[in-house]
Amino acid sequence: MEFGLSEEQLLLQDTIMQFLAEEFPLEKVRKISSGKYSDAMVWEGLTKLGIPGLLIPETQGGVGLGYLEAAIISECLGYNVTPTPFLTSSVMAVTVLKAAGNQELLLSQIAIGDQRVGIAFNEALGARADAGLTVANGVINGKSIFALDGNADHYLVADATFNLYLVSTQVLKRTKLATVDRTQSTCELVYKDSEAILISNDEKIFKEAINAGRVMQAADTLGAAQSMLEQSVAYSMQREQFNRVIASFQAVKHMCADMVANLEPCRAMVWYSGHALDALPDEKHLVACHTKAHLQEVGQLVSKQSTEIHGGMGFTDLLGLHYWFKRIGANRQLLGSPEMLREEAAKIQGFIA
Repeated sequence: MEFGLSEEQLLLQDTIMQFLAEEFPLEKVRKISSGKYSDAMVWEGLTKLGIPGLLIPETQGGVGLGYLEAAIISECLGYNVTPTPFLTSSVMAVTVLKAAGNQELLLSQIAIGDQRVGIAFNEALGARADAGLTVANGVINGKSIFALDGNADHYLVADATFNLYLVSTQVLKRTKLATVDRTQSTCELVYKDSEAILISNDEKIFKEAINAGRVMQAADTLGAAQSMLEQSVAYSMQREQFNRVIASFQAVKHMCADMVANLEPCRAMVWYSGHALDALPDEKHLVACHTKAHLQEVGQLVSKQSTEIHGGMGFTDLLGLHYWFKRIGANRQLLGSPEMLREEAAKIQGFIA
């Protein structure tokens, strides 16, 4: 039995990688991250390839593919540290809207890139003292901190009891927040008697979206870590000390081998997680927890060792390695840290109360 990607999936991967390398190299990522350009230009290009509608059925204008294909796309985006709303609008929001089954028009608009839907789930994942929200009679008041996608047209907002509401940006106040990772935008949302449309009151739908988001973040980290590994190998073959390339030093060889040994098994783990989201309903929650927790720790290891191999150059903006380093660091915390996810996995398996 051969376990790997199909020809169609490999073609999808190659197409996205080539597009991002040609159209949005690091120079453009820098400009988007600094605010000179909007990530809308990236999203417009990906829309022509059908990426916003990847998980949306063909009857609603989408492509009708599965979560494994979405994980492949996410890995490509992480490899190129591409600023996009893929995680939020194309994966988590679509997961909710499909499961709820009452927003066909919005799904069609997402599929053609006309609408973007951000995610504000922090109240359900872990409320903050200075945040919190209340919903009554179709009206929402309060605040969401670190909502994902600072350029969305709508937000899916979760309350403490896992109810999900759709809120338009036209009825709220939005302030963009600066985090360590400038390639993924976050914002603060303030609601004051804002209209909120109840999309779902089913906790299972909330968890479906969280599971999908965690697997996509794991795939994103996989791509970013793979890029850092390849950059380290290339640099070590060029950088000379004592009239020798540093790739010939045993310590550098060991660090590169360590990164490969830790990272390579993660690829199959991410693929299996994408498959589980589609085909293994009893396993997907546990698998999503384990996959994100493990990838974030491996990603942290790779980002650290890659920076060390680059020496002082690894800390400079000229090289730009920090974009991948910070992306991996931000992914580690978003939607649950490894510690939080392992505790959640232990509860699923009945190891702790």
